[in-house]
Amino acid sequence: MAGTNGATPESLKQSASKHIDGQFDAITGIAERILGHPETGFNEHETAGVVDEWLTKLDLPHETGIALTGAKAVLDTGRPGPTVAIMGELDALPVPDHPHAHPVTGAAHACGHNNQIASMLGAAMGLTQSGVVDHLCGKLVFIAVPAEEYVEIGFRQSLRDQGKIEFLGGKPEFIRLGAFDDVDFAMMVHTSSSAEDGVVCMTGTSNGTVAKHVTYHGRAAHAAGAPHKGINALNAATLAFTALQFQRETFREEDTVRAHFIIKRGGDVNNVIPALVQMEGKVRGKTMEAMLEANEKVERALKAGALATGATVHIETFPGYFPMIRHTPLADLYRENAVALVGEEQISSRPHGTGSTDMGDVMHVVRGIHPAAGGATGTGHGNDFLLSDADHAIITPAKLMAHTTIDLLANGADTAHRVMEETKPPLTKDEYLTQLRSLARTVEYDGVEE
Repeated sequence: MAGTNGATPESLKQSASKHIDGQFDAITGIAERILGHPETGFNEHETAGVVDEWLTKLDLPHETGIALTGAKAVLDTGRPGPTVAIMGELDALPVPDHPHAHPVTGAAHACGHNNQIASMLGAAMGLTQSGVVDHLCGKLVFIAVPAEEYVEIGFRQSLRDQGKIEFLGGKPEFIRLGAFDDVDFAMMVHTSSSAEDGVVCMTGTSNGTVAKHVTYHGRAAHAAGAPHKGINALNAATLAFTALQFQRETFREEDTVRAHFIIKRGGDVNNVIPALVQMEGKVRGKTMEAMLEANEKVERALKAGALATGATVHIETFPGYFPMIRHTPLADLYRENAVALVGEEQISSRPHGTGSTDMGDVMHVVRGIHPAAGGATGTGHGNDFLLSDADHAIITPAKLMAHTTIDLLANGADTAHRVMEETKPPLTKDEYLTQLRSLARTVEYDGVEE
């Protein structure tokens, strides 16, 4: 079917792809530039500057400083229709021995978010500079989101305490601030280093998560001369780790529970009984129910360390991310475009992932997809995660997001309206925020029953 001025969706896709190919050096150059200046969540000021610079070059009206460092550009076609958002993430994470790690902060793009931003801007180039947008209805939105990696919890607590944020993840903050209020569809693509994922991987669900910050308070004493006068907070934490191990056999395999903690502070000097020990970690599960059940078991293990040693434990639980769900009609559109672009043999599927992403939060209030793209080697979040094929990791996702947008918004946005009738997000914004806030909890335990 021909769209505005006789253009067909296929001809529009060809135009967008041709323009994206023509901007290969500029698009991949964005990824390389961000790779060289990695910044962790809510600190991505230089990366945000790159996004601002390119949105300005593309003459896209945009707002910056959303959730501190995020950006959102809105292009209204002037013709009524739904709104489609193409997204990328700004942040890196601490991997100090990565070859591209920041020499001071240790931050590195060991998860490929620099490629996401390049793909998002590449899709914007293909849709706007090629003239394709003149044949679409509704609105196109381009979003750069901060702080997907749920790290540096103490720093984010300080931002929360200062009233700068409420939630410790970027997309929940975007939702709270209303940045998704006008969005009907959202998509983004994550770089994969797994050979099994192929060139395009259609992802399914993923674990949800809550984060925990744990402080054990003991009593200092001379470690050699009078250890009996102290209460060893490090022993309390060590016992908690052991108790957690004994819980693992109770986690059902189908719930894909993950519970992992690190000690952030384990004492001050080796001849003083540690009086203050701090831990942080996450509890994950395939469903909200599984995650919350596991969280209760983890809290019992954390309390056990305090009970056995006589320490006091302060457990603060933060809302993390909702499990990622699947919006099948939108995923099917993306997959059809992938088949056309790279061939059926280059496409894989991943039914469930045990990691977590705040794209799951978005999918509870907006129809969304979060496929993966090949083109990296090494281990995700590892010091050997590196780009190996820019065409697969950056250019192909840019084309596929542009093509899927064309499918949705060409021909009077008929396809978008059909998909909106077939699938609806499970929660309203207010329902989502209520559930997310309910995950916050603070427990103080000194061995006395609450």
